[in-house]
Amino acid sequence: MGEPYVTDKLDSLPDAVAAQAFRRLVRHLRHRTDAQNVDLMGLSGFCRNCLSDWIEEAGDLPKAEARETIYGMPQATWKARYQTEATPEQLARMDESVKRNARDDALDEALDDSFPASDPPAMTEPGRG
Repeated sequence: MGEPYVTDKLDSLPDAVAAQAFRRLVRHLRHRTDAQNVDLMGLSGFCRNCLSDWIEEAGDLPKAEARETIYGMPQATWKARYQTEATPEQLARMDESVKRNARDDALDEALDDSFPASDPPAMTEPGRG
């Protein structure tokens, strides 16, 4: 037998609380322009672009609109102002970190369960996304 089912407290978090925390995270990332996406990827396996991709998917938004939602300005403007050239070390760290993002069936199932009935097409239509 497997482990007994354990409820993840995150699933019971009210949407308004989760939304407020998410907005705070995004505003924090907007403020910390010194935190480069390549460094975020190298440490955590996700970055501003990942967040905007998740917004795009969950909200069925155009990519440019989702990116502007996260960056607080057009992505090209942010890149011109704040993005620095990635070093070989940063890229290597990012590559190693991304390998740890390999999809896990349990994680996929948990994420599927956390989406509302109106899942975006990439989740409900094979081959999309």
